[in-house]
Formats: sequence, C-alpha cells, structure tokens
Amino acid sequence: MEDRFGHRISYLRVSITDRCNERCTYCMPQELQEWLPRHDILTFEETIRLIRIAGELGVTKIRLTGGEPLTRRDVIQLFRQLPRLTNLRDIGLSTNGTLLTREVEPGLTMAAAVRACGFNSVNISLDTLDREEYARVTGRDLLPDALAGIDAAIAAGFPQVKINCVLMRGHNQEALVPLVDFAAERNLLLRFIELMPVSTTEVLAESNFFPVAEAKRTIEAKFGSLLPQPEFRTNGPASYYQIPGRAQRIGFIGAMTNLHFCESCNKLRLTCDGKLRPCLGSYLEFDIMKPLRAGASDEELRQFFLDVVERKPEQHDFRTTYQPGRKMVAIGG
Repeated sequence: MEDRFGHRISYLRVSITDRCNERCTYCMPQELQEWLPRHDILTFEETIRLIRIAGELGVTKIRLTGGEPLTRRDVIQLFRQLPRLTNLRDIGLSTNGTLLTREVEPGLTMAAAVRACGFNSVNISLDTLDREEYARVTGRDLLPDALAGIDAAIAAGFPQVKINCVLMRGHNQEALVPLVDFAAERNLLLRFIELMPVSTTEVLAESNFFPVAEAKRTIEAKFGSLLPQPEFRTNGPASYYQIPGRAQRIGFIGAMTNLHFCESCNKLRLTCDGKLRPCLGSYLEFDIMKPLRAGASDEELRQFFLDVVERKPEQHDFRTTYQPGRKMVAIGG
C-alpha cells in the first residue's frame, strides 16, 4: 500500500481494548471513563481477519496496544494466533508493564507467555523512577509493578525491550538522567517523546510542554554532546543518538517540533472498536467494523484498506487544526 505522498504502509498498530489499569494525564486524564460495551469491540476472530488482510496488502509489522492490552481477558489466545499469519515479520506489544509479572499459568509469567507467542519486541511506558511522581502522572501507585514488569520482559528474552518516556514540564525534567542510567544498566532502548494534544487540547499547554531539544540539552549537560546515529532506525520516527563513552543509544520523538516528522510515516491504526485511522494527528477515521459485520468479502475489506490509505494526509494536524475526537486510551497510540 502506498498513499498519494509516497508513504509505503507496512506497519499497523492494533488497539485491542480501551480499558487500562492506570489513568495517565496525557492519555485518559479523567478518573471516570465510560468503557465501550463488549459488543462494540472487535472480537479476536475479527481482529485476526483484519490483520491478515493488512498483511496481504504489505503490512509486515504489527504492534498490539490498548488502553492496556494485557487487561483484556484471555488475551494470550489472540497472541498465539498471530505468528500463523505468514506475512508478518515483526510482532510487538505496547504496555505499561504492570501486568507482565502476572502468572498466565503456574510458573509462566505474562512476559514469558507473550515472548513464547513469537513477539519480537515490547515497549514499556515509564515516565519517571520517582514513585510519588509516577503515582501523580499515572493516577496509580504501581511503579514497583512496572519495574518488576521490565525485569520480567528482560528475563523473557525479548530481542528488544524499549522504554518510552513522555516529556512533561513540571513532572519529569529531573527524571531524564536517572532514566538514561537505568536503561544503560539493563541494556534497554530508551526514547523520549514530546506531548501531543491527543486526549484533550488542554493536555498540551505551554506550562507542561517539554520539547525534545531541551531534553537533549539536559542529557548533554550530564554526559556531553550526544553522537548522532542516523543509520540506526527502528520502525518508528525516533532520531537516535549515542551516549559518549557508552554503546548506549537513546531516541527522541518530536512530533510537535520536528517539521520532517511525517516524511517517513509507514503506519495505519486500527482502534478496538473497528475504526481505521490513517494518521494519529488527524480526526479522520473510517468504520471498517460496519462492512465487516455486514458480511463483506476479503476483497471488499482490502479495498476498504486501500481507500483509507488514499485518504492519509501528508502531515499531522497537531500544530494547526487538530481537535481530539476521543481520548488517547481509545485510539491505541
């Protein structure tokens, strides 16, 4: 699949639930959340079918997201089916990490079970190592659980464990250097991400926006000038640097300040309620659940994917006209 601007679509982010056991201020900023009824959520069978069709159209990487994907009941049953989709070469999970130590069966952690399903990578959200600040940002005192989950992911043997830190002025400026050292000690790939106005426009205020350029300067004040690593790429839009004197790399994702952010975009998003979104930073979304449940053929669903790709914008609208239509927890990141 290729859009009008030359973006080749090979990556599908798939939300499997809108539910989460945390309440992060930038994702689901209100305590009360009206969860979608079960009938309005794609079944495992429907999800697998849509992923298979996306694979037939050139998608080779998927990432399972939420909400918190591990809150979905019997989720391992879904995960075990994914490696059977022969076009997929890379299967990843995004999680807050707090449920990775949960036992799926005696002696088998969730992290080990996910790895055994053929997942290549796991992305874990961690904005600070300060327990009180973690509780303020997430609304839950679960930092020990998140840290234990990171250790469980390492023990499970994932080829790549990434840590994602959302930058928030007034919350985690002091967390950056400790997070760099934490990632170095555990051989984790750490990325710093700018806030985006996805949940509500108020999420992104001048008082809490912390640009990646300032984060980079903060880290360089401790470690010296970071060494650009333009040849190092993952599937996302991060720009990577090496810490002087270390083999460690860290990444910066600047959706708001990087004017070239969208040039290499290769993503579509499938929400848990069956909407295809061609761009995270656009209000556009298209209901593929309706034709799916009305009996559409595989060919009709393929054409639906192609039509959505045709509508993919050249750039996101975060800096201009973006109006959040739903909270981040219901989009899937």
